[in-house]
Amino acid sequence: MGGWFAVDPGPSGSMRLFCFHHAGAGAMSYARWQNRFLAALPVEAPVRVVPVRLPGRESRLREPRITSAERLLDELEAALGEYCAEPYALYGHSLGALVAYSVADRLRGRGLRPPELLAVGACAPPHLGMPLLDGAELDDRALHGLLERTGGEMPQSSLNLSWSRTMLDILRDDLLLARGLRAAAGRTLDVPVLALAGHADHVAPVAQVAEWSAYTVGGFTLRSLPGDHFFVRDEPVVALLAERLRACLTSATAAPLG
Repeated sequence: MGGWFAVDPGPSGSMRLFCFHHAGAGAMSYARWQNRFLAALPVEAPVRVVPVRLPGRESRLREPRITSAERLLDELEAALGEYCAEPYALYGHSLGALVAYSVADRLRGRGLRPPELLAVGACAPPHLGMPLLDGAELDDRALHGLLERTGGEMPQSSLNLSWSRTMLDILRDDLLLARGLRAAAGRTLDVPVLALAGHADHVAPVAQVAEWSAYTVGGFTLRSLPGDHFFVRDEPVVALLAERLRACLTSATAAPLG
């Protein structure tokens, strides 16, 4: 499927979980999530996992990448707006956490229904520094070295392969986007926030992720999970989100109309 959504957001009746990928990656980061949610939740509490794919990667590889925070939010507002009349949730991992927070802020500012839950994973909040952001202007070898020192990763391949250079170019542009999102952030949301951190994450340690509490007055929960910066690939994160979204579905169903 082309466009912003890697899968059809589906008909009414399910809570949609829009998922935003980390820097240098794509919607395939969430390829196993739908099946894992189906295993974790009863049939009467369905969640539709909708990975969001930024341009310039995977099926959108030929499209220009977006490095402007304002342009990204304009386009995501247009793509997501029609689905905000029903209960939905947002999850973002690393760069995706900044995108998810910024989307929630933008939609709130437009008077649209806020998410039932904003979940941010493996990301320090906007007011904290992030050494990896300095890599946007580095050459390939220097950027690769910075990734190794900060706990990032690259595929097990030689840097002279053209596809590896393409991935580094994608990463650079994503780091520029992250800079813009951080610079524009800072507002407090009236939305429940679940912040997730990996026990062995040296990019976004638990103590830093905990400071997302300053960005909400709607309730804050911090959870740490096994794994490093890329715990998005593992099952515990889905089990935890399924537990929280089941409660959100119950609350949304019980809420009075009007």
